[in-house]
Amino acid sequence: MPESKVINVLIGSIDLTRAPNRLASVLGSCIGLVLWDQEQRLAGMAHILLPDSRGQAGENLPGKYADSAVPTLMRALRERGADPHRLRAKAAGGARMFPRVSAGGSGDVGAQNIAAVKAALGSVKITILAEDFGGVRGRKILFDPATGQFSVETLDHVNAI
Repeated sequence: MPESKVINVLIGSIDLTRAPNRLASVLGSCIGLVLWDQEQRLAGMAHILLPDSRGQAGENLPGKYADSAVPTLMRALRERGADPHRLRAKAAGGARMFPRVSAGGSGDVGAQNIAAVKAALGSVKITILAEDFGGVRGRKILFDPATGQFSVETLDHVNAI
């Protein structure tokens, strides 16, 4: 049996893998978006930093913006044999990390990221099977393409001085 590894998806990145490997990330206001083809046991994760590219290219960070990360992730999965009609989504993140920002207000990047990811997925008709959005705490996520299990661990606030 091949040895499995955990691929850590960094801010603005998109990574793909097949089972037995897994995808992981640590999130605050960012969104960790997984698209998965169960039949192929193939998954990709985007670590989305901001909601809208406003026409800017992501350059070396293809997962930076929600509006461009979703089609980029879909294209990469298709190139590796995924069927776009079988793709399903699981996602987490979008926390309000700065307490002085009002929930849902114009400075709430987490809320903006959540809305942008949902809109981008809706435009390509991909169903979100599981989500863990919002709140005020960061998260660690882990996705297993073999089983479809999406683990979300909420991080405790640590005050370092």
